[in-house]
Amino acid sequence: MTSHSGSSGSRYLRYAALGDSTTVGIGDPVPGADGRQLNRLRGEWRGWARLLAESLATSYDVSFCNVAISGATAAIVREQQLADALAHRPDLASLIVGVNDTMRSTWDAGRVRDDLLTVASRLDAVGATLMTVRFHDHGAMIGLPRMISRPMSARIDHVNAVYDEIHDRWGGVRLDLAGRAELHRRDCWSIDRFHPSEVGHRALARAFAERLDSHGYDVVLPSLESAGGLPPSWKRDLGWMVAEGAPWMGRRAKDLGPWVGRRAWEEMQQLLPRRATNLVG
Repeated sequence: MTSHSGSSGSRYLRYAALGDSTTVGIGDPVPGADGRQLNRLRGEWRGWARLLAESLATSYDVSFCNVAISGATAAIVREQQLADALAHRPDLASLIVGVNDTMRSTWDAGRVRDDLLTVASRLDAVGATLMTVRFHDHGAMIGLPRMISRPMSARIDHVNAVYDEIHDRWGGVRLDLAGRAELHRRDCWSIDRFHPSEVGHRALARAFAERLDSHGYDVVLPSLESAGGLPPSWKRDLGWMVAEGAPWMGRRAKDLGPWVGRRAWEEMQQLLPRRATNLVG
């Protein structure tokens, strides 16, 4: 297999990371730039993309650009991140977004597909190797009620189908997160069970490194051992949940409440005729 040696045959490698809070690195806090053990809310996030960039830097002169935004949807990636990523002229570009779209009442399957395909095509056009995923069932993972998780799963299926289309058209490397055994380990997840912990971020970085290695890139696999981050702290976890996690859940509940109510009513209407028929029979 051909070895990728960076731009124009050199050992220079440009990597742009696009996406939402997972690519921002939430769940993997590190000390601030001045070395102080800052509170998680005021400190820095590292995350899988930075860990991967550091591993790539053992073989390449890496220029890393992380334009991910916490809470981003596919539209936000297209409108607020794509231009900066393209300006970086990436050899590698990771695109991991779509879960936030599934958790909003403004869900528009056609718009999500158009945004993701547009971003992927523009990145491919500048010669970037695409790095994408197929998502697992987040609703089931965090224990949402079945009446909520079932329709959300259908949305995730749609997003995954779009990523299938992207991979079929433009190739690159991708991970099927549903097939990763570590997703079932509690230590791979932060307190909210929605964002990876340091262990989870390291597992994600290593999995992508393995794919890139198979794709012809020279990359040392990132370590799975915790190092360089802030040690686990229930006080920081509680502080994050109070300041960020709980308000986010409240906003999602307020946004999705009417939709969930309609879904529950529709399901009840579908079940009532069946039950009536069973009673008569």
